Formats: sequence, C-alpha cells, structure tokens
Amino acid sequence: MSLSLEIELLRSFAVIAEARALSRAAERIGRTQSALSQQMKRLEDIVDQPLFQRTGRGVVLTNPGERLLIHAQRILRLHDEAMADLCGKGLSGSIRFGCPDDYAAVFLPALLRQFSSQHPHALVEVVCGPTPRLAEQLKKRALDLAMISLPEDTTGTADDMIRREQLVWVGGPGMDSAHYDPLPLALSDPDTLDHIAACDALQRAGRAYRIAYASSSLAGLTALVRSGQAFAVITQTAVPADLCVLNADAALPALPRVGISLKFSRERPSLLTAAFAEHIRLTLPLL
Repeated sequence: MSLSLEIELLRSFAVIAEARALSRAAERIGRTQSALSQQMKRLEDIVDQPLFQRTGRGVVLTNPGERLLIHAQRILRLHDEAMADLCGKGLSGSIRFGCPDDYAAVFLPALLRQFSSQHPHALVEVVCGPTPRLAEQLKKRALDLAMISLPEDTTGTADDMIRREQLVWVGGPGMDSAHYDPLPLALSDPDTLDHIAACDALQRAGRAYRIAYASSSLAGLTALVRSGQAFAVITQTAVPADLCVLNADAALPALPRVGISLKFSRERPSLLTAAFAEHIRLTLPLL
C-alpha cells in the first residue's frame, strides 16, 4: 500500500516545528498534546524517519525533520493558494513591503495589480527607500519583505537573484559630459550601489567629479538632471522617457550590473508574505 503526506499532518508538523514545543503547538491548533503526538508518530511512520528530538525545553527538528519542513512549507503554501483560488477568496491580511524608488516606479504597478486580482482581501503596504535603509527596516522587523539591490558579483547570492539590471549614466537632452570638469553628479545615499559604482568607475578612469546633489529621493535626482545641472546613475529600466541614457558617451566609464533579490525579516514568513514573494519571483523576470 502506498503512503502519502497528508495535508493535516504536515500542517501540525509545521506548527510544532515553529513552536518548538508540543504544548504551545497544541494551544495554537486547538488539539491535545496526545493527539499531536499521535499525528507525529503517524508522520514518522510514513517517512520512516525520526522528525523530532525531545529536549528539556521542548523539541528540536532532526536532520530529516529539517528537510521535511522545507517541503512541508512549500506544499502547504501551494495547497492553501490553490484552495483560496478555487474558492474565489484568495489570501487575506496585510504585509509591509519595502522597495527601492526606481523599482517601485517600474515594477510595482504590475506586481500589485496582478497580486490583488488573485488576493483581493490582501493589503500590501509599500515603503520606498534605498537598499541600505530597507535592510535596516528588515533588521528591526518593521518590514516583512523587501526587494533589494546587490552587486552582481556578490559571492553566494547568484541563485537568490531573480533579475539583473544595468546601471547607466543619465543626462538631460543635449547634455554633453565632455563639457563638464569636474563632472557634476546627482546620486543616491553614499552607501548605495549607484553612488559607489559611479565614484569607483570615475576614479578608475581618472575623471574628476563632484557631488552636486545626494538624496534617497529618485524624484529629486531626476529633477536635478532635468534642470541640466548634473548627471545621474540609475537602473536602465527606470530611466524616464524625457532623459537620455549616455552609455555610448566615450567620456564616461562603463558601469556594472546589479542584481535584484528578496529578503524576509523572519526565517519563517507568514503565508501571505511567502505568497507575495513567490508572485514576485515568478512575475519580475517577465516585466
């Protein structure tokens, strides 16, 4: 007789794994500890592996338990999304999502519109800011999830990057960088990738520059470029239609690409947060 992983067993298993104690898990689920113990005994019989190890302070996952938890979370998420979709209800609740200004302007309308159509009762609160500020908010758990920029050559993150973007020099119509010495720049905060990439590239090329304007506001940066007072560095997809990409300008050095990744504030995010993250992973490469 073939055995299968039952949804309710996996759901109880995931709650116990998070609570790290049968007593706390029993309170959350509304079942007795003995009923949960019997469920876990059944699950261990099905997988033929010990899933928990008892300690003086509760239970911890064994190595097979850690592996099963990864599968269980994925199965439960897909199961609940399927049921919500077929029942026409979708997921509900709210999450706080952080996103850099340039990505927000280009990607967020489509991402939010499509997610809202699937989950009309879900609320995604958006907080915009440069990656370093979003990372600080994640650490404080003021955000549930954030889309952040990383250097393309960051070690160990290649698999985490869901899209890559080219950084480009941007100027107003008719602006010629060769006519400026030093080159006036409008850049984001000093610890952001666009600021670091621009300064590094110019220093390597031996080109003099000055920071005419530094701000975390993309609107402020592009306003200064439109006024003809400075050049900026932003991702290519975020360049407004009235500004010019200056990649062919021989007086300006080449710039690197950056990767887009997602970061959670918690090791085990909520179902809604995980669903929104999965939606971004599937949708962002296509936008």
